[in-house]
Amino acid sequence: MKADIERASEAQSEGEAVVRRLAMTVEEIASISDFRNAYRKPLCSLARRIRLLEPMFHELADGRDPIPESAARALAELEKSLTAAKDLLWHGSVGSKIFVVLERDNMMKKFEDVTTQLDQALNGIPFDELDISEEVIEQVELIHAQFKKAKERDEMPDVELYSDLLSLYNKSNDTNLDPSTLSRLAENLQLVTISDLKQESLALHEMVFASGGGDPGENIEKMSMLLKKIKDFVQTQNPEMGTESDVKPFLQDRRPKVPILPDEFRCPISLELMKDPVIVATGQTYERTCIEKWLASGHDTCPKTQQKLSTTFLTTNYVLRSLIEQWCEANGVDPPKCPIQYNNPTLEHSHVAALLHKLSSRNIDDQQSAAGELRLLAKRDAENRIYIAKAGAIPLLVKLLLSTDPRTQEHAVTALLNLSIHDDNKTSIISSGAIPRIVLVLRNGSMEARENAAAALFSLSVVDEYKVTIGASGAIPALISLLSEGTRRGKKDAATALFNLCIYQGNKGKAVRAGVVPLIMGLLKEPSEPMKDEALAILTLLSGHPEGKSALADAQAVPLLIEMIECGSSRNRENAAAGLLNLCDNGEHQFSSLAAAQSCGAMGPLQELAINGTERGKRKAVQLIERMSLFLVQQHEAQALAEASEGPPDGSPAHEQRECATPTQDDDHGEHVGLLAAYHAC
Repeated sequence: MKADIERASEAQSEGEAVVRRLAMTVEEIASISDFRNAYRKPLCSLARRIRLLEPMFHELADGRDPIPESAARALAELEKSLTAAKDLLWHGSVGSKIFVVLERDNMMKKFEDVTTQLDQALNGIPFDELDISEEVIEQVELIHAQFKKAKERDEMPDVELYSDLLSLYNKSNDTNLDPSTLSRLAENLQLVTISDLKQESLALHEMVFASGGGDPGENIEKMSMLLKKIKDFVQTQNPEMGTESDVKPFLQDRRPKVPILPDEFRCPISLELMKDPVIVATGQTYERTCIEKWLASGHDTCPKTQQKLSTTFLTTNYVLRSLIEQWCEANGVDPPKCPIQYNNPTLEHSHVAALLHKLSSRNIDDQQSAAGELRLLAKRDAENRIYIAKAGAIPLLVKLLLSTDPRTQEHAVTALLNLSIHDDNKTSIISSGAIPRIVLVLRNGSMEARENAAAALFSLSVVDEYKVTIGASGAIPALISLLSEGTRRGKKDAATALFNLCIYQGNKGKAVRAGVVPLIMGLLKEPSEPMKDEALAILTLLSGHPEGKSALADAQAVPLLIEMIECGSSRNRENAAAGLLNLCDNGEHQFSSLAAAQSCGAMGPLQELAINGTERGKRKAVQLIERMSLFLVQQHEAQALAEASEGPPDGSPAHEQRECATPTQDDDHGEHVGLLAAYHAC
C-alpha cells in the first residue's frame, strides 16, 4: 500500500515537473526572434503556433486535479517535440544565413520532422483526462490543425537566392563574378556591414562543424571563400565600412589543439571574454559592467569610435552571447556566468522617457519615430514589455490610435499588440480604453494596421472577461470584414480572433447576425482554400448556438459537413462530426438535419470515423450513429402508422380488424412522446 502511494506521488510530481518544463520551453521559444534568413516565414509561423499553446500549460499548472500517468507520458512526448522545435528556431535566428540556404534539403527535412513530431505529440494528448477548459482545448485543436496542414506545404526558400548562392559556391576563382548577383546576395542575406559579416563568419563555422556531414574542412573553406567574395564586394561598394580582414573563420585546417579566443568575443574595454554583451547606440558591443562604469563616470561617447552617443540605452546582444556560449561548449571552455536579470533602470529610463516625450509631441514625425521604436523594443523581449508599460507608454499609444497619420497609427497598434503579450499589460491596455480605438483601426486603418489590430484583439481576448468587452465593442463585424477582404495573413488573424471571441456564448449570436456563416461556408466550399481549418473550427463553435444552428441549416451545411467527415483531414473530420452532432441535437432543426444527413448517406462515413478516427472523432461519430438509428426507428414507426391509416373501404372485415388493433389518437401521441424521450435520453 505504502509503495503504491509513493509511486502515485512520484507520478504526480513527474507530471507537475513536465508541465513546468513545457511552460519554460515555450517561454524560451517566445524569446527567440529576428528570423532574418530565407526561412523567415515558416520560422515565424512555427514560433507563433507554439506560443499559442501556453494557456494550456498555465491551466495545467493551476489545475486542482493531479495529472494522470498516461497524460504525463503524452506531455513528455510533447516536451521532446518542443525542444526539437526550439533548436530549429534558435538556428534560424542566430545561425549562418549562407549555410541554411545551401543546406535547404536538410533544413526542409528538419522542418518536416519537427512539424510531424508536434502533430503526433498533440494527437496523443488525452484531453478528457486533463483539467483543461473547453475553450483551451478548442484553441489547442485549432493549432493542431494548423500543424497538420503545415506538413502538407512545401515552404522552400527563395529559388533565386539559392541559385545565386550555389553558383557562387561552385566558382573556383574570382573571375567573371556578376556584380548584380553579389549585390542581390548581400542585400537578401543582410550582409551589408562589417558586423554582419563577422557574425556570419562565426555562425557559419559553428553550423558547418555541428552538421557533421562531409569534410568540415572543405565545407568551411568553400563557404568561407563565398563569404569573402561577398565581403570584398560590399567593401568595394562602401570603402568607409572598414578594412578588417578577419571575416575568415578563426579555425582553419580542422580544430586547433589550443582554442584561440576570437577578438569578437573580447570586450574592447577590458579585453576579456564578455559575459553579458550589450550594444550601444553606435552599434559597438561591450561587456555590460564595463560600459556602465564608463557611462557612470560622465562619458557620453563610444569608447571605440569616440562618437557621441545619441542615447545611453543598452541592448542585450543575444546573438553574440549565444555564439560565445556555443564556442565555449565546442572548445571545452567553461561558459561565462552572466546575471539572470538584465536591467539598469537609470540607463533605460532616460531613453524610454525621451520616447514618451516624443509620443506626447504634436510633431507627427516625432510621434511616428517614437511609436516605431517602442514597437520594436516591445517586440524584442519580455523585460522591455514590462519596463515600457511601467514607464507609462500604454495611455500615450492608445491616444495615437486616433492619429491621422497611417504609419503612426500602425506603429501604435502594433506596439500595443507586442506589449499585450505580457499578461499584466492586458489589464492596463483594457483600462486605458483601448478596445474601441483598436476596433476603429480594424475598420479604417491600413491593411497591416488592420491585421495587427485583429491580432491585438486575439491577444487581449485570451482573458475570458475581455471576450465580453471586445464582443460588445463592435469588433466582430469588423473582423468578419477582414476575414472577407484581407490578405492571407489578415484572414488568418481575423479567423483566430473570431474563434477566440466565439468561445464565449454571447458572441456567437453577434457573429451569426453579422453574416459570418455564409462567409465561412464559402471558404469551406473552395477546394484549395488555405483557411479551411480555421473556417471549420469557427463553424463547429457556432453550431452549438441556436442562431448558429438556424443559419447553418439555412445554408445547407449538413452535406458539406458529411463531405468533410468523409474526405477531410483527421482533425477536420472530428470537427465536422462535432458540428453535425450539434445540428442534430435538440432544437427546431434537429429532425431536418437528421433527415438531410440520412439522405446524404452519412451512416457509412460515420461508421468509418467511429473505427478509424481520433478519440474525439470516434466519440462524436458513435453519438451521431445512435441519434440517426433512433431517427430511422421513428421514421419506420411513422411510416407504419401512415400505412395503417390507409386500407380497404369502411365496413370490410380487414378494416374492422385493423380498427380493433390500432391504438387511439391519444395512444399514438403517447407512443410518439415515448420515442422522443428515448431519443433525448441518449
